[in-house]
Amino acid sequence: VLLVDDQELVRMGTALTLDTADDIEVVGNAGTGEEAIGRTRELKPDVVIMDVRMPGIGGIEATRIITTAHPTTKVLVLTTFDIDEYAFGGLDAGASAFLLKSTPPDRLREAVRTVHSGEAVVEPRITRQLIDHYASGRSPLGRSRSSENTDALSQLSPRERDVFGCMVAGLSNSEIGETLHLSPATVKSHVNRIFAKLHLRDRVHAVILGHELRGR
Repeated sequence: VLLVDDQELVRMGTALTLDTADDIEVVGNAGTGEEAIGRTRELKPDVVIMDVRMPGIGGIEATRIITTAHPTTKVLVLTTFDIDEYAFGGLDAGASAFLLKSTPPDRLREAVRTVHSGEAVVEPRITRQLIDHYASGRSPLGRSRSSENTDALSQLSPRERDVFGCMVAGLSNSEIGETLHLSPATVKSHVNRIFAKLHLRDRVHAVILGHELRGR
């Protein structure tokens, strides 16, 4: 994990929180967006924990640059502010998670594991607002609905469409398996093919796309 925050005490506190876990290693830290980009290129971390408000390049733009240049690196946005534009902007930039700095230590550690495994983590309040915005026919990410994604959706097999529908409904892999009577390995295989065909980074972007297409 690479820690990015302009406050050294915050970086130290987060490092102490994560270092208590045997399966998580903090490999470096950065105090600005520019440093984050350089350190990611140098260290190739699995997960970047990104602050939003920093001098120079902010966390949202740094996230966009990192996720574009390093598709396998997951970004978890961790901020004091729960303002919608930060959450939506971070997700649109390619972040796989959005959490507040008030998040309990055990939940932060679990979030790191979750995004590393390809899942997504978003504050419940933000998730509800995403759904509310799409229900009203507006895109909180400010993007136009893509006909390219609609065409790609038609390339999914009937079973992949079933799995995609379950993902959009918020079901976990185990819940999808129970619902569709599929093994965990089969569900994971379908999910990976859906990501590849629809050019999605993770589940939160699958949910966003699903609600975009539902509003077409």
